Amino acid sequence: MKVAIVKYNAGNIYSVVHAMKRLGIEPVLTDDPELLKKADGVLFPGQGNAREAMECLKAHRLDQVIADLKQPVLGICVGMQLLCKHSEEGNTDCIGIFNTCVKRFQPKHHEDKVPAMGWNELDLKADPSEDGAQPSSLLKGIGTHPYVYFVHSFYVPECQWTIASTNYIQPYSAAMHKDNFYACQFHPEKSGQDGEQILKNFLDITKG
Repeated sequence: MKVAIVKYNAGNIYSVVHAMKRLGIEPVLTDDPELLKKADGVLFPGQGNAREAMECLKAHRLDQVIADLKQPVLGICVGMQLLCKHSEEGNTDCIGIFNTCVKRFQPKHHEDKVPAMGWNELDLKADPSEDGAQPSSLLKGIGTHPYVYFVHSFYVPECQWTIASTNYIQPYSAAMHKDNFYACQFHPEKSGQDGEQILKNFLDITKG
């Protein structure tokens, strides 16, 4: 099985490379459109600034390549946000798979720290892309209310593609699914056994 990881100017990419290797997969880290198109599955991770990330993707014409992918794609953290239509971070137009906008956290109380950093509980939702099955195939085998690791200052509001939510300052999308595109705001590669299970699930989806 060929798994590709999108190479661009975002942090945290190598932790995903190492996570794949722990699962017995030797991924290719690439910005080559042809290698991305030929992969069985594509991981789109990242930490960093949305505007700078989109500028890099556009400079390499990877924004359209990612939008046109037909195999399973998993966006992680900033990768999830870049799959949305627009981000308030730098007033940035993004790739637009999910027709929703990324918002900046607005603290409501003194104890509300931004960026949100640490472990938080997932509330699994029905997956409309899988005939209402619960949980989504991406999230199977992790229990009803698992804890996963987040680091982010921007969030995606709950929407029709939300397959898991969490609550920090307000409820928001922790994971989404539309067609062949999956996404999670948290870091599965840093989320212990449950995160590893999610990555295994993505590989199973990729295998078909």
